[in-house]
Amino acid sequence: MTVYNVNLGIGWASSGVEYAQTYREQVLKKEGIPAKFIFSDLILANNIEDLTKNIGFSDDEIIWFYNFFTDIKIAPSDYPLEKLEKELHLKKRASDKNIAGNQVTYNLADEKMQIVARFHDKDKQTIDQVTYLYNNQLIKRDFYSYTKYAREYYAGIASNNYVTFREFYNEDGSIAYIEHLNGKKETFEFPNHKIYYSKNDLYLEMIKRLHLTKDDYVILDREDEHDDVSNGQLFFEYHNPAKLLVVVHAEHYDNHFINKNEILWNNFYEYQFTHSDEVASFVVSTPKQKELLDKQFKKYYNVQPRVDCIPVGNLPKLMKPNAPRKLFSLITASRLASEKHIDWIVKAVIAAKKKLPELSLDVYGQGEESSTLQNIIKNNQAEDYIRLMGQYDLTEVYEKYTTYIAASTSEGFGLSLLEAVGSGLAMIGFDVPYGNPTFIDNKENGYLLPYDEDWSEDKKVKTLSDAIVKMFNKVDLKKFSERSYEIATPYLTDNVARQWKTVLEEIKND
Repeated sequence: MTVYNVNLGIGWASSGVEYAQTYREQVLKKEGIPAKFIFSDLILANNIEDLTKNIGFSDDEIIWFYNFFTDIKIAPSDYPLEKLEKELHLKKRASDKNIAGNQVTYNLADEKMQIVARFHDKDKQTIDQVTYLYNNQLIKRDFYSYTKYAREYYAGIASNNYVTFREFYNEDGSIAYIEHLNGKKETFEFPNHKIYYSKNDLYLEMIKRLHLTKDDYVILDREDEHDDVSNGQLFFEYHNPAKLLVVVHAEHYDNHFINKNEILWNNFYEYQFTHSDEVASFVVSTPKQKELLDKQFKKYYNVQPRVDCIPVGNLPKLMKPNAPRKLFSLITASRLASEKHIDWIVKAVIAAKKKLPELSLDVYGQGEESSTLQNIIKNNQAEDYIRLMGQYDLTEVYEKYTTYIAASTSEGFGLSLLEAVGSGLAMIGFDVPYGNPTFIDNKENGYLLPYDEDWSEDKKVKTLSDAIVKMFNKVDLKKFSERSYEIATPYLTDNVARQWKTVLEEIKND
């Protein structure tokens, strides 16, 4: 038995989907259930192993579409620079060698070439990429883990340089297959003259080679479209005899386009919902979303597919502080994306500071809104009490604060909310689906604030600011903390693991 979890890409600042997968990996492992995690995006800026290991996956759990058809394993980039120098005879060929930052450049003056190796670990002198330039134009780039696993060839034209094709290798250096590129069109050529004329065709071949059995499960987390057909659709068509599950990670419909006869589903889930007969279970994270989805299936389709409520996150234990929490301290943690509305929080703290001189806010996370937030902080001379902390392991960080604040107007679950209540923080957030109502018991462990999207930004900021002032002026924070721990207890890893095991066993026997 194996549980295959289907995703697209992964980065240094991963989304809630990837974090949800790592939490699931933990509970499946606890129950002794083997799991694999499939990533289908082309990931070459970094060795995918750096990214998957960074978030907590084991190398042997990862299936990367682009090296699935090779015999190279997912592994760290530990290729020695010295080995590259010997293979390319660089000590003889290079007229000089320059080390700057995280790369070393070899100038081959007689050949009009430069070879630039990127360090993966400068101290260990290991590399992960090698770039080749001819007459100062990029012509090819190699990618390394414990061996060279891929190469890109470029047109080498100054005005319009682009990748023309890629080679993916086996351990012995032989070519496993070639990816030909013609604009957005991809063609995959294998040594046996077998050609796949699209990524979809090759993805389907991967599904077939998984040799899914009746004891296996496929869990769709996130899917992509190739040639107007998603990889998720391919699993719908070819998952049998394995059981198919769909995890709903976000709001599943658009509330602006719903009436008594019609509903507009989130486009990420429309195909799945309209083909619910193929799905063994739709998995949502909160009881409120399960209740709503059950009603909508019945009302709009007159069907009643199985919908299970299993948290996407879990807590190994409740985190209790070893030292007093910092007084008047706020924390928020998320991708620094516009939909998270961290700017509202920053502005609310600036306003509340006038009534709470000791107030402080630390913002954890990375994203495109970082410079915007930094400008707001700087323009309001708030640098001494509002800090952008960057990406961080927060396992033992939440407990240092008294209160968690969120301004997102839609969270399918809210992993940071779970982690915050698991560390006994008081909570502030809007009454919006689905995470905040799950983790905020209004006036018992925090403030669940009214919200209307038609309100002006000033009113939204004032609502947050007033709640901050009230939290630190009128609340027994110790009682709020105790209630947060009570809310978090059902989400302990043992409890969530039992839920997954029960659902999988029931589905198998249906």
